[in-house]
Amino acid sequence: MMTDNAHDMAITGASGFLGWHLRCHFHHAAAIQARSLSDQAFDSVEALAAAVGPASTVIHLAGMNRGPESEVYETNIELARKLTAALDLQGIAPTILFANSIHSLGDSAFGRSKREASRLLAGWAQARGARYVDVILPHLFGEGGRPFYNSGFATFCHQLAKGEEPQILQDGQVELIHAQRVAARFLALAQDGATAGTIRVEGTPMRVSEALARLRAIHETHRAGIIPDLADPFTLDCFNTYRSYLYPDHYPMRLQLHTDARGGLFEAVKSQHGGQAFLSTTHPGVTRGRHYHHHKLERFLVVSGEAEIRIRRLFDDQVRVFRVRGAEPCYIDMPTFHTHEITNVGSEDLLTLFWSHEIFDPSSPDTYLEPVILNA
Repeated sequence: MMTDNAHDMAITGASGFLGWHLRCHFHHAAAIQARSLSDQAFDSVEALAAAVGPASTVIHLAGMNRGPESEVYETNIELARKLTAALDLQGIAPTILFANSIHSLGDSAFGRSKREASRLLAGWAQARGARYVDVILPHLFGEGGRPFYNSGFATFCHQLAKGEEPQILQDGQVELIHAQRVAARFLALAQDGATAGTIRVEGTPMRVSEALARLRAIHETHRAGIIPDLADPFTLDCFNTYRSYLYPDHYPMRLQLHTDARGGLFEAVKSQHGGQAFLSTTHPGVTRGRHYHHHKLERFLVVSGEAEIRIRRLFDDQVRVFRVRGAEPCYIDMPTFHTHEITNVGSEDLLTLFWSHEIFDPSSPDTYLEPVILNA
């Protein structure tokens, strides 16, 4: 029996890189109820059926992309078989959105397994009268990618942030797209209710050497204390990905305080982009923030007083605390998809400089309320 709720979703592979980005994207999406299926849900067909529940849309991300070729091939096909068996056991015929890969157009074990998994899912959907969308994805990058596993892009970001020298093993052609752009496409496909068949998501084509050159330019500019020009959305995606590897080890970032007989001076923000800056006062014991951003770069810099800045990654319990004070000027750039707050822990008013790479737009604020301290 099918549910009438068109936005009741189940996401397989939700603990993976793309799964985390989908969860972040859907976290405050209106009229969306998304259940995240753990890897353990695939332990049995019965467990998977219970985990899927009455979903009207299943986004199938679960898969294996590294390991022995025979294991990769068999695992991805078996996951598709288990999913269709679980849907039959649950007695539902939901829309299935399958995260396929451009590698399915080639002859690797991974590519062949994705191609065969898609064939099985499409055949099941046709026999049950269900909608099926085969979403062929290019090379993904974004915050949270595991270096030496998810992509070379993640590895390059990690190495540059650590002061290491990236190496290109093969200067092949890639087609890059940020995982949040893909998450937005999945949400749109889930909501339109009509699109079916094969959808080819397009990214930005370039060679591996060009991708590394772009990241080097971002790295060198940032190391010089300058925010690069972020007018191009792809550059903004690259910069947000790169700086996610700086967190938390590089923060707070100390600023050079120049002093003479007149007093002191420090450079708060140097940017090729522009943006918006504002100052705020916060009374003792008062907390500001408790929100996160998808794309916005936001800098916190205490000018006078003492504060604690607390930051928590979405879907994580760990809260990192940074103690800062105006007498030792430093800044923290808030990582995307991390909820954050600042509390005046001193006895006097706190004066804080906030800077964002974009002018605030009330119609599209990219600001989502979320507590930092859970169960507080």
